[in-house]
Amino acid sequence: MRLNLTVNGEPRQADDVWEGESLLFLLRERLGLPGSKNACEQGECGSCTVYLDGTPVCSCLVAAGQAEGRAVRTVEGLAEEGDLDRVQRAFLEAGAVQCGFCTPGLIVAAHDLLARVPDPSDGEIREALAGNLCRCTGYEAILDAVRTAARR
Repeated sequence: MRLNLTVNGEPRQADDVWEGESLLFLLRERLGLPGSKNACEQGECGSCTVYLDGTPVCSCLVAAGQAEGRAVRTVEGLAEEGDLDRVQRAFLEAGAVQCGFCTPGLIVAAHDLLARVPDPSDGEIREALAGNLCRCTGYEAILDAVRTAARR
C-alpha cells in the first residue's frame, strides 16, 4: 500500500508498505530516520517513542498504516532550524547520553512532559520517564538533564 503522512513537518510518502509493518520500521528503514531505536519491539523500553498527532507513542506498537494522513514527529524533528531543542541540549550538557540507545525515547518523553508541566517535580519527572529503560546509567544524569531543560 502507499502511505501518505507528515513527518517532522514535511509531507512524506512511502510505497509498498505491508500491512504488518510498524511505524518504527517505516521511519527507520523506509524514510531514513534512524533516531528512534528498535530495542524490545514490545512497547516496554520506550526507545522508539515518537509523537503521533502530538501524543507520544511507542512506534514499534503502531502499525504503519495507522499513520496514514497523520503527523509524526521524531527526535530528529525536535531540533528546529538547525538548533537543538532545549531538552536535547540539556541531555548533552548533563552527560545523560551514554550508549545513546535509550536517549531518543527519553528525550521525546521529557519533551512531552515539559510541554505539559513546565516546572515538574522530581516525582513528575520520574513518572513521565517510567516507560523508558536505560541499562547504562543510574538515571541521575537523565534527571539532571530534565531539570536543566525545565529551568530554560
